[in-house]
Amino acid sequence: MTTQALHGRRVLVTGAAGFIGSHLVDALLERGATVKALDNFSTGRRSNLEHCSDRIELVEGDIRDASVCRGAADGAEIVFHQAALGSVPRSMANPAATIEVNVFGTSNVFTAARDAGVSRIVYASSSSVYGDSQTLPKREGEEGLPLSPYASSKRMNEQLAELFGRCFGMEFIGLRYFNVYGPRQDPDGPYAAVVPRFFKSYRSGERPVIFGDGEQSRDFTFVSDTVAANLLAAEAPGSVCGRAYNIAAGGRVTVNDISESIRKAVGSSAVPRYEAPRAGDVKHSLADPSRARESLGFIARVSLDEGIAKTAEHFGVPVRQGARA
Repeated sequence: MTTQALHGRRVLVTGAAGFIGSHLVDALLERGATVKALDNFSTGRRSNLEHCSDRIELVEGDIRDASVCRGAADGAEIVFHQAALGSVPRSMANPAATIEVNVFGTSNVFTAARDAGVSRIVYASSSSVYGDSQTLPKREGEEGLPLSPYASSKRMNEQLAELFGRCFGMEFIGLRYFNVYGPRQDPDGPYAAVVPRFFKSYRSGERPVIFGDGEQSRDFTFVSDTVAANLLAAEAPGSVCGRAYNIAAGGRVTVNDISESIRKAVGSSAVPRYEAPRAGDVKHSLADPSRARESLGFIARVSLDEGIAKTAEHFGVPVRQGARA
């Protein structure tokens, strides 16, 4: 996609103050898009948008409020729907909140987009939709049963998109994110993702917690690659709409290995401590991103070494050569 493809387009980004959403806002502004940013700041950070606050229209509100969604979608040509209540453990602790935000909220966003005449919706899905499927790599069309309310909510989002597309003639592209990491990812709180949590622990000299034996594996994908997939989806031909695509690097690394990589990058002597596995977590995750490559032109370009180095820089850690285990 050329840098001019989104120039002058009016776009709405939900969850714009979040980790992925704020990086997406930056990329859209760089391409000359007119950006409306919606967030309720329950998990997103105002600081993520401070540097561009004079170049966006900020709408502070909740996607669970249909009137907020209607106002935000008004005038938009493309919607990038990133807003969600993330975390499998959070959803196990409070299923109702996850369903309310991720399903009812998404329905509000889709309805508002329909009523506003939005031409294309690109929405965030998740690798969690593969559930209890033991097949590796994960391929679209081979989903298992959900293992958590969060996974169920993301599968329901895909079903909503299929329904809206079929009933109302709308164009949807879903992006199944696989363990996105990078700068701005929140290291705090009980539901923090593993990469920022490890950086914070090792920097402070604490022993990071690993749930289970650490041999569970993940397909870690750098945030700029995830953003690139959103931009490609926005301009993809209509013939590839109506589907959800794996967005990932297509590699597999154990939690023990990523912990060791970050420990070396920080230069810490701390060692992890292990706790019981968490309910709802999958053991192994590895994507087959070939369909996204063929249909969207997506290729993950940031290696894990490079991504860890960029994330280390964000956390104020001097880059060390040969940090990977």
